[in-house]
Amino acid sequence: METRYTADPERFPRMTTDELRKTFLVDSLFEPDRMPLIYSDIDRAIVGSAVPVKQSIPLACPAELRSSFFAERREVGVLNVGGPGNVTVDGKTFAMNNRDGLYIGRGGREVVFSSDKPADPAAFYLLSYPAHREYPTAQVRMGEAWSATLGSDAECNRRVLRRYIHPDGIPSCQLVMGFTELAEASVWNTMPPHTHGRRMEVYLYFDVPEGQAVFHLMGPPHETRHLVVRNRQAVLSPSWSLHSGVGTRPYAFVWGMGGENQAFDDMDAVEVNRLL
Repeated sequence: METRYTADPERFPRMTTDELRKTFLVDSLFEPDRMPLIYSDIDRAIVGSAVPVKQSIPLACPAELRSSFFAERREVGVLNVGGPGNVTVDGKTFAMNNRDGLYIGRGGREVVFSSDKPADPAAFYLLSYPAHREYPTAQVRMGEAWSATLGSDAECNRRVLRRYIHPDGIPSCQLVMGFTELAEASVWNTMPPHTHGRRMEVYLYFDVPEGQAVFHLMGPPHETRHLVVRNRQAVLSPSWSLHSGVGTRPYAFVWGMGGENQAFDDMDAVEVNRLL
């Protein structure tokens, strides 16, 4: 398991493009028949993926966790961004179509990922945080999730937001997770930009067309930088950093948060005319 250490707001302005990418960009996900895991010291988040093609992939427990199994002291959010597949948790199998989500509660001992069709494999995205108690493993289908249409055509940011793991949906200890999909001809996400000092966030960009990119904005409002992000790459976003972005074509992104507060609207908006 790779370990990432974040930068503070004082070091951030002096970082090179290469340093920014090595610190905040996760570009090693979704390799066939492997489960890359990245541990961040920000709220002890773990980001990972599983693309089962030739074989099923068990959720292994890295030695760094000092645990008997991965979810012994953790909870896990899963979202499938690929073809149809299955997640089996302690003998119970959950069929997972594209954009379906799953919450694996603390105590889930044996977790296995598989695909229905090797030619169109599932692509499971994983986000995990420490958990202080057990909540039941639960699934949510895309059509069952709480959703809202946000933005406007005039602002080029019309989008549908879906909440999967949240206090009024699937309960968890600290994980809040869902995804947002941009409408045709819309390219801006998360407007207005904002920070939330009581939790960090991880963005996974997906369905970014071949040859296109998303420019992810980050940093303090008075000292912004950007990361060029490709399809199925993720960004670690510290609590002190704003987050927003614009793509060269419409796309989707999974957002996931962990920290001391699960209130979705607990954020500090930044007016666009304040950005530097």
